[in-house]
Amino acid sequence: MPRPEDSGPSRPASAEAGVADVETEALSEEDQARLEDAAREMAAVRAQLAAAPPELVIANHAMGLYELAAIHLSTDPANLVAAQLAIDAFAALLDRCQGRLGEAEATLVDARSQIQLAFVSVSRKGAGGAAAQD
Repeated sequence: MPRPEDSGPSRPASAEAGVADVETEALSEEDQARLEDAAREMAAVRAQLAAAPPELVIANHAMGLYELAAIHLSTDPANLVAAQLAIDAFAALLDRCQGRLGEAEATLVDARSQIQLAFVSVSRKGAGGAAAQD
């Protein structure tokens, strides 16, 4: 429930849209306008997310984890700890949401297998390279 002091003219709509509380009196008119524009944009994005099928949004986040793992595997040297964390998070998401990810699920399961195989390949290559240096 809104507090009376929150409904005065000095409170921008941005506070409702998730923008951090800002003392708008201290901002220039231009900055206030930017803040209000940002709040409207955030509200629009939130509305789009609310309207999107959740399985699609979750699949997109899962692919972000896949990409994160791939990025860490492709650095020189590979960051295996970071890649493993991203792969574990990706796998956990798929395991926990099994059967509820819609049309993207089969692709995501294949992607998990591919990134896990890539991890093993990069890990072995790194171990072989380290052994060759000894």
